[in-house]
Amino acid sequence: MANAHRSTGPFAAFEWMIALRYLRPTRREGYVSIISIFSLIGIAIGVAALIIVLAVMNGFRHELLARILGLNGHAVVQSLYGNVTNYDALAAKVRAVPGVTRVTPIIDGQVMASANGLNGGVLVRGMRRNDLRTLTIVSNSLSPGALAHFQGGESVIVGARLAEKLRLAPGQPITLIAPRGNVTPFGTTPRVKSYSIAGTFRIGMSEYDQSFVFMPLDEAQLYFNMDASVNGLEVMVKDPDRIEPIANAIAAAVGPTYRIVTWQDMQSSLFGALQVERNVMALILALIVLVAALNIISGLIMLVKDKAGDIAILRTMGASRGAVMRIFFIAGASIGVTGTLLGFVIGVVFCTYIEEIRQALSSLTGTTLFDPTIYFLSRIPAEMDPSEVTFVVLLALSLSFLATLYPSWRAARLDPVEALRYE
Repeated sequence: MANAHRSTGPFAAFEWMIALRYLRPTRREGYVSIISIFSLIGIAIGVAALIIVLAVMNGFRHELLARILGLNGHAVVQSLYGNVTNYDALAAKVRAVPGVTRVTPIIDGQVMASANGLNGGVLVRGMRRNDLRTLTIVSNSLSPGALAHFQGGESVIVGARLAEKLRLAPGQPITLIAPRGNVTPFGTTPRVKSYSIAGTFRIGMSEYDQSFVFMPLDEAQLYFNMDASVNGLEVMVKDPDRIEPIANAIAAAVGPTYRIVTWQDMQSSLFGALQVERNVMALILALIVLVAALNIISGLIMLVKDKAGDIAILRTMGASRGAVMRIFFIAGASIGVTGTLLGFVIGVVFCTYIEEIRQALSSLTGTTLFDPTIYFLSRIPAEMDPSEVTFVVLLALSLSFLATLYPSWRAARLDPVEALRYE
């Protein structure tokens, strides 16, 4: 008998059998099973919520980064002494820098747009037609024939939401009013000029779709009294997350009379706020998993108390303290593993079909669950990071395993004589 006992290794079949038997509900220990079910549901909800929130925050960052940087560039080369005059020669120097994929001379100016008795502030960006064609985030969404009519000094391309706001269609006129126009003996008068709508674009970011107007570069120079100069050079690079070394190389190429403003300088507050919000949300939701793990502790402690007589009998039959500890460890870990796997499946499925779920809930409730005018995006983005999903799963499993240690140790330390005396 002793040899048979010594041959039984850790996590033997009888330990699994007893542990799983303790998890099955009985009329006497029904409250223990209810606590176990709530613990499993809590862990599943916590894991799913963490995966979903992190994926949505990653999606927001990725989509905003793609749209903001796709339209505004990864860096801008500006002169320290005003406008850039020799912009074509300067652009050739910047294009020669390794990692640079696109360089575009631009002119930016704030104006008032007016049409059909409606008006609003817009940003006019002067660009060459070929440069606008290579700006794929805009050119891929242009209305038919927009680029063909984007030439000369009589046509502009506007955002689709701006066109809807001003009740405009391609071919109709729009009036642009610049605060700084001609200088007269009575002061500076606003410059007012009407343009024909060559077409519209829609990049999926409401803030840009309702505030951007593209104008041919030559006309923008005349309209803003820029002569033969531009505000700066817009630069695109291969890897925007590694913009700093490329910016340093560009600065060395253009010389000390120019400054390089990167997207991290221009958008640092926005993406910094997103990162802080993401970390805080992750911390808060991780507490759900922690609470569920604490429920495992309370459930196992009550299970140990209820099964004190069974533990005493097992000990008198030769079961070691380690075997008793492993039985309750298996019982608690089974709840944690099952809840974690269930939460993982729910989270992945939810992230995969998040837009369909949003549309279904919007139809059922009759409300707008994701207003693009508030969140800047036309759909809910969700991008799962495998490393983050792995971290969430490991975190839930670790907390679940740790939660089983104290009740399992308490069960192993139970004195069989005392347990049988009060049984």
